[in-house]
Amino acid sequence: MKNYLLYYLLITLSIIVNSCSEGFKEEYLKISIVIKEVTAITTPTTDTTPDYTFSSTESGAITYGGSCSSSTTIATTGNNTITLNTLSVGTYADCTITVSKTISTENSEKKLSGSLTITSFTVFDNTTTLSAPDNLSASGANNTIILTWNSVSGATSYTLYWGNVSGIDNSDTPITSITNDNYTHSSLDNGSIYYYKVAAVNSSGTGTLSSVAGAILAQNIQASKTFNGHIYALTSATMTWSTAAAAVSSLGGYLATLNTKAENVWIWNQFETPVWIGANDRATEGTWVWDNGTTSDDGGISDNISAGARWPDGTVKWNTGIEPNNGGGQEDCALIRDGGVWNDFRCNNNSYKLYGIFEFDL
Repeated sequence: MKNYLLYYLLITLSIIVNSCSEGFKEEYLKISIVIKEVTAITTPTTDTTPDYTFSSTESGAITYGGSCSSSTTIATTGNNTITLNTLSVGTYADCTITVSKTISTENSEKKLSGSLTITSFTVFDNTTTLSAPDNLSASGANNTIILTWNSVSGATSYTLYWGNVSGIDNSDTPITSITNDNYTHSSLDNGSIYYYKVAAVNSSGTGTLSSVAGAILAQNIQASKTFNGHIYALTSATMTWSTAAAAVSSLGGYLATLNTKAENVWIWNQFETPVWIGANDRATEGTWVWDNGTTSDDGGISDNISAGARWPDGTVKWNTGIEPNNGGGQEDCALIRDGGVWNDFRCNNNSYKLYGIFEFDL
């Protein structure tokens, strides 16, 4: 009887041991490592050795991939905060972390691992002033001026400085916390010129001011834009050349003086309608001059505007072989027309009205 009882106990114990072993194997097969980001690195940052926190469901060895590394090589279960080794200025989008371990039993082993990619971040040098935004442009109409500029790497916002007097600097009225590379300045007054400069901003402060841009708002102006350090405005109505010259003079400007072919092409492409420019031979027939009497130190390019005048690339200023022709002995004022060539036209005849291009120095 005792032998049967002993035999029964051995069988029962074997069953229990086998059951536990199978249970262990089942749980063993379920083990995995999951790691997740807990606290991302602030971006942009001036910290060249930033901290980063991730969580892991298992302890294990840490390996680093991409452009980041750290002296911390062991992860624990739960949250882990590591300090990245010194980073250079730049953007980091390829940094990875892997936690791995090997679980062994009497007859087998299992290798576990889990990985994540650190959310992209940017390191910038707080000892370097942010560069000035390029291509600040102002376009005005209907009591509103729209400004655009190129974005600056590392900027978190922009500050726009403005005023009604040229020579804008950071002592002028600021518009702060602009988060885009454009701004609409509204509820402005007609009859005024508005000047602007913009600067990029980050946690280190305000960067270098941009070049100046401006626009003019007036009842007789339908649109204005900035190009190469000047404001150009298109009148809202057609008028004679003499009326246009008087109107722009009252605003502190002059009918457009075309010093370069690039300026000539830009004006035509912007407005694409025949418009008055400042060239005229009202004083002496055949001797063409600019309304503002300009003489640019450019070897005579600006003031070479009489019949047959050409741009430095050899292209003509006047409509080839036809203009200026002083038609009827009364055409003493110039306009720019299709393709950007010039014609002479009657200055004061109410039957010959055109839009005018006003120019203002910044």
